[in-house]
Amino acid sequence: MAIILGIESSCDETSASICIDGEIKSNIIAGQAVHAKYGGVVPELASRAHQQNIIPTVDQAIQAAKIHKNAIDAVAFTRGPGLLGALLVGTSFAKSFALARNIPLIEVNHMQAHILAHFIDDPKPAFPFLCLTVSGGHTQIVLVKDYFEMELLGETLDDAAGEAFDKTAKILNLPYPGGPLIDKYAQLGDPNKFKLPEPQIADLNFSFSGLKTAILYLIQDEVRKNPDFLEENLNDVCASVQQRIVTILLNKLKKAAQQTGVSNLAIAGGVSANSGLRSGLQALGERQGWNVFIPKFEYCTDNAAMIAIAGYQKYLVNDFVGQDITPLARMHV
Repeated sequence: MAIILGIESSCDETSASICIDGEIKSNIIAGQAVHAKYGGVVPELASRAHQQNIIPTVDQAIQAAKIHKNAIDAVAFTRGPGLLGALLVGTSFAKSFALARNIPLIEVNHMQAHILAHFIDDPKPAFPFLCLTVSGGHTQIVLVKDYFEMELLGETLDDAAGEAFDKTAKILNLPYPGGPLIDKYAQLGDPNKFKLPEPQIADLNFSFSGLKTAILYLIQDEVRKNPDFLEENLNDVCASVQQRIVTILLNKLKKAAQQTGVSNLAIAGGVSANSGLRSGLQALGERQGWNVFIPKFEYCTDNAAMIAIAGYQKYLVNDFVGQDITPLARMHV
């Protein structure tokens, strides 16, 4: 039997999870409300909140899994990518816990873990599969050949999809985090009310900076004509923005599937919780006859269950690291 403690601290969620023989027994997440008044994550405040949250979060995860800390066989932690100060808190705790218990230490790539979240529950995708990984900091299409053999086929050249949602929310004067609010209002609006451009980017890469600018100009022009424009059209604006971002993402994923011949398609990352993206991928899969894999909401945003499941796969092949390991703000899949 293998019991893995997973630690996630890459941004503004402190999370701990216990995985026993590939089955998630607990997944505790402590959020950080402190960032709301600043309209975005403040790295220094995130680091301080992680320091406050890490011990009680791990304790809760161990208790929820109904095990003793002495039963843990290895500690898996997010090495990167992410905010360096935030990563340092999780890495330091993991190293200390492993050293005190004399158990192995497992480093996990945050982006790979988002993809491997698909192996927490059934149905699990068969290899190879394509994964569209979308979050506030990343937008990537990855060809997943095995648990840790992944090929990056395309990525954003500037803003990530999640960033486009959040910055649009800011333009619309919606509170942080704005992405979920756009999703909420979009469900009440007409997605065809306002026409927004689709960037023509080569290959399988993405760009969202031009779209963000187009949204800003649209709002400015309409508010100039009608000061009450946003109040009167908020649902339709959100629906139009969401539809455009989703079509940009899915058109590239469709292109990747056609180029590679891979018919197993998955989404991962925080933006994979978006209802428009989830239903759009489902519809695309049905039209094309592709197998579609969509994670549960709790495994879309940053969480330690995905770190623990990735750590479990590494544990099986004795992929451990030493106490000299350091966090990395930038890491590739």
